[in-house]
This record gives sequence, structure tokens and C-alpha cells, in this order.
Amino acid sequence: MNTGPQPLNPLRDPRDKRLPRVAGPCVLVLFGVTGDLSRKKLLPAIYDLANRGLLPPGFSLVGFARRDWEHQDFRQLAHDAVKEHARTPFREDVWNQLAEGIHFVPGTFDDPGAFEALAMAVKELDEQRGTGGNYAFYLSIPPKFFQEVVQQLQASGLSQPSEGSWRRVVIEKPFGHDLASAQELNAILHEVFPEESIFRIDHYLGKETVQNILALRFANNLFEPIWNRSYVDHVQITMAEDIGIGGRAGYFDGVGTARDVIQNHLLQLLALTAMEEPVSFAAESVRAEKAKVLSAVRLPKDLGANTVRGQYSAGWQGGVKVRGYHEEEGIPPNSRTDTYAAVRVDVDTRRWAGVPFYLRTGKRLARRATEVALVFQRAPHLPFAATDTEELGQNALVIRVQPDEGVTMRFGSKVPGTSMEVRDVNMDFDYGESFTESSPEAYERLLLDVLIGDPPLFPRQEEVELSWEILDPIEEYWDKHGKPELYKAGSWGPKAADEMMARDGRAWRRL
Repeated sequence: MNTGPQPLNPLRDPRDKRLPRVAGPCVLVLFGVTGDLSRKKLLPAIYDLANRGLLPPGFSLVGFARRDWEHQDFRQLAHDAVKEHARTPFREDVWNQLAEGIHFVPGTFDDPGAFEALAMAVKELDEQRGTGGNYAFYLSIPPKFFQEVVQQLQASGLSQPSEGSWRRVVIEKPFGHDLASAQELNAILHEVFPEESIFRIDHYLGKETVQNILALRFANNLFEPIWNRSYVDHVQITMAEDIGIGGRAGYFDGVGTARDVIQNHLLQLLALTAMEEPVSFAAESVRAEKAKVLSAVRLPKDLGANTVRGQYSAGWQGGVKVRGYHEEEGIPPNSRTDTYAAVRVDVDTRRWAGVPFYLRTGKRLARRATEVALVFQRAPHLPFAATDTEELGQNALVIRVQPDEGVTMRFGSKVPGTSMEVRDVNMDFDYGESFTESSPEAYERLLLDVLIGDPPLFPRQEEVELSWEILDPIEEYWDKHGKPELYKAGSWGPKAADEMMARDGRAWRRL
């Protein structure tokens, strides 16, 4: 009998899954309201939560920016963002109730007077809308401004909760650009906020299929017995993008795809895939198991043979001629920034000893796809003629994170007919076909978790530092050894990535 934890709707109350998890009285203060993240993700997610009945009637949103705006100007921006990007239908009554609590405070990060005005604004909301002194500060701004903003929050008294209330701060990745800067950022935040009040958002951890890794493993006896070195040959974790850098040259160049994706998204997927069963799904239990995995990750001795970096050149994608990285606006012609990265790592635990984990990510690849694939060892004996199973591959269990969320199992099956011919087939589970209710968008889940104070999906500082300890030696090696290998846009990356796998007698999965 399976007594493991059963998967719950993340927007339902865990005490009774028939009841929705509704945030209590609070104010969300949003810094960076004019940026793409706010317009395309955060503001629509706030509306969608309200439309689902998951925000209290008195919920209030305060925007802070260097604009000469009145409240109505910010409401109009939010209205337009919701109309264009919200996932749930636009309802006038929901919007009107939400709009009553939308306010704006103009100012700059270096202006103490602006933060005094912000403190007065949220205090008025406490009195008018019953928000109880509960404030969440979302820093949707470049990391270079974090220190200034949190110090202003402290100086104005906004970071100090009154009795019975709470204050939380939310920051977006990147959490530094190496171990030293991550530690410096953490010290800045800890001067003002305790660790339990700091929410580091990695939007990938809010995706349903990422969370389903835990449900798949620990709610089913079918998979856990073979989820180890006795049966698994290797693991491939891929995040492929078919787009270039767009208008992100100022951020991306000098950072690169390894820092942008491997350090957070892919290493978090690795940790969820390789972790042991937690005592419970409480935040500390899950985080502790993930930290154990990250602390057990070992890099190969020969980084030249087991890491690859690439940079896309001009090519064709979807029948359209696209530019190379050096031709993108704002990119210097001598840039050595990686747009593709592939690495092999090992996890030195009893469960995974000897099982390599291959991580790859890149821009301008053939198609968009993110997946975690466990590729199993070949059967020790096949009682068939060699010609019957000539093309038979290895069994695989594939968790598709995006865009076609679901799970695929690949196994050998007899081809109909009079002869014993065995061929690889796929058996698919698709979220969209199996559930009538739609999955919440990642930022819906994460914003609701912030307002409720539920932290399991937010990496703590230990995980951030362990991830940088893994990536920093790779970046240091790359800095000293040559340039990224060029690959054509619309391909699957540099040839060196295929050669890296071939040396181990393996190959990347076809996506």
C-alpha cells in the first residue's frame, strides 16, 4: 500500500484540498513597475489570483517608480497589462475591486523623502483597507539597486514589522554572478531582513511539471525502486530555447547562458531529480534534501573534455534568416559570452555513484524544449535475434517541463506481425488532456506563496552558494581557455557537445 504524500492542487488549502489557499490582508509594494517582468508576468498574475478568488477584498498594490504619475496612471498601465497578458477572462467587477487598492508613489531609490511617502501610503492603506501592516516588497529591479532600496526600507521603518504583522522581501535571479557576489548580496539583505523573510524567486520552481517530479517519485511505488544507479545509465537535463537574446544585450553579455540558466534552473532540476525522500514537504525538509544533493555534486577532473561552451552564428530558424550573436544590437564584436553551455557532473551519493548527469542549455537552438530524462541501462540479456532488435534503444523516463507539459515513457514493444520484431515506442501523459482544471502560471503560485508565507519553492542562501561553488570553477576554466565554439542558429549546438557525449559512449536525446 502506498502511504507517500499525495499531490495537491498548489492553490488549495493543504488542510482541506476543497478549500482554496487565500492570502490574508496585505500590501504588495512593487519596485520596477514599468519593466517587462511587471507588465507581462507580475501584474497579470496578481489579477489572475484575484479572479480566482485567492486575494482578500482589501488586497492592495503599490507601485514605486521614477515617473510623474498619479494613481490613475499606474492603474491604466496595470489595466492594459492585464487585458493583454492575463490568463483568465477579464471581468469588470474583479478589476474594479482590484483597482480600488492600486496606488502609486513616485520617487527614486536614492530619495529618502520618496520612501517616507511610501511609508505614509501603506499606513493609509492599513487604515482604509484593513491590510494589517503586512507588506511584501518585490524588487523587480537590477541587483545593483538592491542595497540602496533595502537600506531605504530600513531607514524609513518599512522593514520593521509591528506586533502581529509581517514584512517580506522578494528578489529575482540572478542571485549574484559568482560565489563572492552572492555572499555579498546575502549580507546586504540580512542587514535588514531575517532569512525567513527573504524570498528568492526562481520562476522555474513554480512550474507544475517541475513540482510533479516530487509527486512522480514519492507518490508512486512504480518509479522509486528503479530511481538509482542499479537501473539508471545516465540523466540528461535540457533547457533549449529557439530565441536569441532579444533586447537583453545589456544584461546578458558578460553573464552568459551558464550563469543565467545552469546555476539556477538546471541545478535546481538536478537537485529535485536526485534528492532523497524528505521527511515531509515542509520547506526545511525539502530544502535540506536539495542542499545535500548540491553539496555532493562533483565536477570531472578534465573540464576541457567534459564542458562545452558555444556561441550562435547567423543561420536559418523557422524559415527566417536570423543574426549571429555578434551581430545582435549592443553586443561587442569581440564578446566571448556563451550562448550555449553543456557540462557533465557526478553526484557522489550511494544512490547515484557512477551515474553521470549531463546538463545543456542554449539559445537559437532548433526548438524550444525543457526536459529531465532518465535513460536506463540496457537489458542485460535479449533472447531475440540480433536483427529483430537492431534499432532498439534504451528505456527512458522523460519529464517534459515545457512546452508540452507531461511525462513520456520509452520502451521496447513488439511490432504487429508474425515475426518477433521489437521497436521503441512512447507512452505519453499530457497535463492538458488529463486534467480539466488549468495549471496556475508559475508567478501565480509563487506570488501566492509569498503572500501566504509558504517557502518550499524558494531556494535558500545555502542552495545559491552551493550552486555557485559548482559553476565558478567551470567559468574560471573557460575564462583561461580560448573562445566559445560557433554553432549555426537553428542547429542543436556546437559539435563539441556531441563529441563530449560520444567519448562516454552516449548521445544527446533528440528533442
